[in-house]
Amino acid sequence: MELFYVLMFGALTVVVAALELSKTGKDRMNTSSAFNAFKNNYILVYSLMMAGDWLQGPYVYYLYSQYGFGKGDIGQLFIAGFGSSMLFGTIVGSLADKQGRKRACVTYCIAYILSCITKHSPEYKVLMLGRILGGIATSLLFSAFESWLVAEHNKRGFEQQWLSITFSKAIFLGNGLVAIVSGLFGNLLVDTLGFGPVSPFDAAACFLAIGMAIIMSSWSENYGDPSENKDLLAQFKAAAVAIASDEKIALLGAIQSLFEGSMYTFVFLWTPALSPNEEEIPHGFIFATFMLASMLGSSIASRLLARSSPKVESYMQIVFFLIAPSKVKGGSISFSGCILVVGFCAFEACVGIFWPSMMKMRSQYIPEEARSTIMNFFRIPLNIFVCVVLYNVDAFPMTVMFGMCSIFLFVAAVLQRRLMMIAESQKPKPQDWTALERTTEAEPLHI
Repeated sequence: MELFYVLMFGALTVVVAALELSKTGKDRMNTSSAFNAFKNNYILVYSLMMAGDWLQGPYVYYLYSQYGFGKGDIGQLFIAGFGSSMLFGTIVGSLADKQGRKRACVTYCIAYILSCITKHSPEYKVLMLGRILGGIATSLLFSAFESWLVAEHNKRGFEQQWLSITFSKAIFLGNGLVAIVSGLFGNLLVDTLGFGPVSPFDAAACFLAIGMAIIMSSWSENYGDPSENKDLLAQFKAAAVAIASDEKIALLGAIQSLFEGSMYTFVFLWTPALSPNEEEIPHGFIFATFMLASMLGSSIASRLLARSSPKVESYMQIVFFLIAPSKVKGGSISFSGCILVVGFCAFEACVGIFWPSMMKMRSQYIPEEARSTIMNFFRIPLNIFVCVVLYNVDAFPMTVMFGMCSIFLFVAAVLQRRLMMIAESQKPKPQDWTALERTTEAEPLHI
């Protein structure tokens, strides 16, 4: 293993530890024991869910390549996953508001476990089925769990500000520490113990099964829209009206799509970017380094969210602007390769800031009655963008692909500034969901 990777990992570890140990009273909030028990239960489940996801991340591209598929075929498999998330995942995710968020979370576990099982087959059609199941699961992961948390938090009467604690801790552990351990554990399974590139998927299925058991035994059910007779189409229409009638919600959706589109493009391209000539690289260790950088970002976010100033709408525009102008060139671990790894780590740090901050803004602006539905609406343009990028992955040089990501991030910075200006000019108002329902029933939808 290259010494640079070890030094980078060590340096990030020191910085994250220093940030966490230097927290003062201003960086923390006093909470109740009931809330702490609730928060810890959710974080445990969320961490297990993310372990199931992160164990797979570094080895998806690698496994497909080991089965003999080229970059174009692998791109098609990735397209199937994002297309499934857009088509089927949006419908399944939206059913969470009507049929129950707990059921949706259990559905996520089942779909992802089945997706892991398909990885044992080198048959393209079976792998395609696995990507479709994975796409559905991804939509549920990034909508149903957050929707359940916000609804349950409010139902139990906890203070609204405490939500930011759960968000930042969940990202710090689930998207940080758990991701690091998952990367190192995957590296142990594949490289050290020699169990092969499919072994992380088997381990992921085990963690997902444990998490599902905890959900079924300790979580209560909650719902979004309380109406008995509204069908799924009417629910979609009401959610679309909410987005079209409230600029803050529309801006959140655009910002999320632009950022996550760039992030998922990075997920697909970082392996070929660091090994342009198919050099052997320690996938799990590099992935763990990226997640440590993300952990650094979430640690910074927890400090920012615990304070009344600066507002989340304000500092997020700086986050997008800082990472937008980056230029990327492929290379091995030469000097240019080292610069590339540092740039990727900087991006991952911004990802760590993005997630809890976006969750906080969504909890403020998205109506509870259709939270999962609206959040899955946000993923439609995201999935379209990623599918277009992956479909044309062989048509453009890697610098062009990353350049497009830079443009989208710059646009996200501009939109975030617009959101900040709106937030400063008016106080957030709760959505009148009943009025939106009457609107969709009385006249056809025009957006």
